[in-house]
Amino acid sequence: MIDIRKGRKEDLPEILELIKELAIYEKALDQVANTVSRMEVDGFGDHPVFGFLVAEENEKIIGTSIYYYRYSTWKGKRLYLEDLVVTESKRGEGAGKLLFEATLEIARETNCSGMMWQVLDWNEPAINFYKKYDTTFEDNWLNCNIDF
Repeated sequence: MIDIRKGRKEDLPEILELIKELAIYEKALDQVANTVSRMEVDGFGDHPVFGFLVAEENEKIIGTSIYYYRYSTWKGKRLYLEDLVVTESKRGEGAGKLLFEATLEIARETNCSGMMWQVLDWNEPAINFYKKYDTTFEDNWLNCNIDF
């Protein structure tokens, strides 16, 4: 049985390990610079900037959904799904579906106009998963960032 619940501060070491597992899958582990202490401040400090859910099986965290709110001048408040990660040995057992649907529910409950996320164009398993939800895949936008 898989349980979904809100993330807690004490979950962060396991969440960072899941983030690193995702980075390994995406061949980008060297780009992970986040730390548990930074996540504590950013998720549980005076001005939290992200929230997360966890999927547990037998009281062991097997997945997470990390999200935050953004604002679209065209659409209003949106929930942005930063990462949806299920540990490799537990993929295909329903945890991702439960996390995704619970995250969609948070978007609805907080009066968001929708939910957004990104998926790598080569990640066929993830693309096929998202297609089950009548997802719109955009091809007109480039991702841009400046790192500090």
